[in-house]
Amino acid sequence: MIDLKTYDSLLEPINAFLQCSTPDAWVNEAKKPENLKTVLIDHLLCELKAGQSAMYLIRKYAVDKSSANSLLDWFKPYEDFAYRKTGSLETLKGKSNISKAIMAKSNSPYSQDLIDKMVLLIKEELHHFYQVLEIMESRGIAYEPVPASRYAKGLLSEMTTHEPQTLIDKLIIGAYIEARSCERFAKLAPHMDKDIAKFYVSLLRSEARHYQDYLTLAEEIAGKDISERVNYFGKLEAELISSPDNDFKFHSGVPA
Repeated sequence: MIDLKTYDSLLEPINAFLQCSTPDAWVNEAKKPENLKTVLIDHLLCELKAGQSAMYLIRKYAVDKSSANSLLDWFKPYEDFAYRKTGSLETLKGKSNISKAIMAKSNSPYSQDLIDKMVLLIKEELHHFYQVLEIMESRGIAYEPVPASRYAKGLLSEMTTHEPQTLIDKLIIGAYIEARSCERFAKLAPHMDKDIAKFYVSLLRSEARHYQDYLTLAEEIAGKDISERVNYFGKLEAELISSPDNDFKFHSGVPA
């Protein structure tokens, strides 16, 4: 069994932030050997989508044109693999770091802090993508695209459509997605094979920091108390997690 006691202090704020814990019914479904393929492939795509969300965020709000193009180039091999089935574990090796500096556009009201936090997050998510792919390859699990669950779409559909509130909402949603991922890795780790359990435990620190970074940025950009909005998305997130769901995925609700 994996000892998660060391991580109690790290998980405490996560569990306090989330308005419900993952239902046992989801954990029971996720730990079934026949669902490992779904869990791993969906996790792989979640890492890519988390990186893409951060990339689109800084492309839209914070970086100059040259940096925006560099960000697209950075993602190309991963997107080629996931959406066009070209490339392999070998071609993705060492691609999670970006060599070019990502510069803020001169008229951006958003600080370098937004860029720095998101670039670090992207590097980590792309590295995790590679690590999940390694685990899949070691088990002979071939990659095949799977449709996304209702989870992220359900949260994003409630965003405000005027700035800067749209950006603040995106950051709050990002915080919930990272916090839930962290909580689920901790819930799943004790039930997985040793290599996967070790990997999930290794993800807890970065996921916990990502949640905190998103929340801090949302507060900084708002420049005022955002607890009402945080609570609004918290209720929505808990509803998606605790209500029946016909589509089993990494962020799905109670298996219907």
